[in-house]
Amino acid sequence: MKDKSPLLEMRNISKDFFGNSVLKDVSFKLEKGEILGLVGENGAGKTTLMKILFGMTVIRDTGGYSGEIFLEGKPVSYKTPFEALDDGIGMVHQEFSLLPGFTAAENILLNRESTKNNFMTELFGDRMKNLDRKDMRKRALKAIGKVGVQLHEDMLISDMPVGHKQFTEIARELEKDNIKLLVLDEPTAVLAESEAEILLKSMKKLSSEGISIIFISHRLREIINITDKILILRDGRIIQEKPTSSTNISEIAEAMVGRELEVSKREDVRVFDRTFLSVSRLWVNMPGETVRDVSFDVNEGEIFGIGGLAGQGKLGIPNGIMGLFPGGGEIILDGKKIGLNSPRIALDSGMAFVSEDRRDVGLLLDEPLDWNISFTAMQVQNKFLKPIFGNLIKWRDEKAIQNAAKGFIDALEIKCTGYSQKAQELSGGNQQKICLAKAFIVEPRVLFVSEPTRGIDVGAKKIVLDTLIKNNREKGTTIIMISSELEELRSVCDRIAIVDEGKIAGILPATRPAADFGLLMLGTAPVSGGAE
Repeated sequence: MKDKSPLLEMRNISKDFFGNSVLKDVSFKLEKGEILGLVGENGAGKTTLMKILFGMTVIRDTGGYSGEIFLEGKPVSYKTPFEALDDGIGMVHQEFSLLPGFTAAENILLNRESTKNNFMTELFGDRMKNLDRKDMRKRALKAIGKVGVQLHEDMLISDMPVGHKQFTEIARELEKDNIKLLVLDEPTAVLAESEAEILLKSMKKLSSEGISIIFISHRLREIINITDKILILRDGRIIQEKPTSSTNISEIAEAMVGRELEVSKREDVRVFDRTFLSVSRLWVNMPGETVRDVSFDVNEGEIFGIGGLAGQGKLGIPNGIMGLFPGGGEIILDGKKIGLNSPRIALDSGMAFVSEDRRDVGLLLDEPLDWNISFTAMQVQNKFLKPIFGNLIKWRDEKAIQNAAKGFIDALEIKCTGYSQKAQELSGGNQQKICLAKAFIVEPRVLFVSEPTRGIDVGAKKIVLDTLIKNNREKGTTIIMISSELEELRSVCDRIAIVDEGKIAGILPATRPAADFGLLMLGTAPVSGGAE
């Protein structure tokens, strides 16, 4: 008799984590070949639920969990991810776990490399085997083919744009022969729309081959387009579970946040009277980004957007101006020439940067939130320092630091146990809010924000975008916002520049139709009419 058990069943899963009850009696089933959309605000418990399924050691180290897990009708309780992998469960995490100095093929086949014998193996055994590079390339290309993307198997991870790193992570899981269930945690958050389309098509193909997928994403249109069933978590509980065909984006968003959301609206077209920042002939040597000859002007008090397809140079522009990667050209801020290739010069001139790489660039992961928020202001502006011993030395003003942190935690609605919690313990979206707080606290004249809502849910996205608008309107901060999401740029910015092949293809008012920006991305100039 054919077994009718679901591929996966999780029953009554509960978990206390860092003093918070993050999962409360969560139960659901997943059938073979089914794509489940798992959605919820940052901190709703999505990633923790998947860490329990995957046997992550952090779950065991923090007291374990209650409830039961069944795979193909058999009870399982994984103590390590290796046990989950052996049972055919693969997981692509929100943050990359790749070896930068290794190639795509080496990462895809890590700990499962192809080997071949040589004369030394007869004397000293299997430990002397050589890597079979030819077979490794063949296997890696087959896995990359399953993803459906153009990716060179010999390219170093350190030289890849973030989108290619994500595809490498996914290919690594698909290379495993016994894969039954694939968990994808925000896989499209770092991808351009064209790259995300490729991934979604490959997900459909894998589903048709009988592989089940749990797809965690804040891009609700993707959830609607790709999934069979949707599970909505709020505050660690299941709020809604239903077939995708019987719901819509608005209903999902409202169920996630427990309230109706109003989309941020731009005001009417604003008029500015003077140029504040001029960028001329900028080039940047950033792996995976093409910045060849970029020139543009930004007005004082403007929110200026920069968009474009992945790898065309939009991310390289702020990284080069802020001195994180080698570059050349001319930067003039408020009439004064600003030197390149030095983050300190950029910061001292009144510029700040929220990087798209929050973990490696934006945060001190092992430090508490108050220290993360205040650190740059202390280092660059001597804020939160008080003189002691007759002004001989200066010491941290802990009370002021804590009060400032509390203010930003409340204003940005950061979900945490308090200002003393470590940054690494927060969800990805809340980590992003800490990066924003860190930039706001230095009160910059010019603020670069790169992918500010990457990995952030709809409710938190509204908070972040509204905060950027408020900072711009009330403090007059000139903001340059870089994003892969065109509609996000159009909802916030005054003008938007599109980067194509390392140059500015055109600058249009945000009120222009989306199709005009699309033409610029494709290297085609739109019809005339208010281009700048």
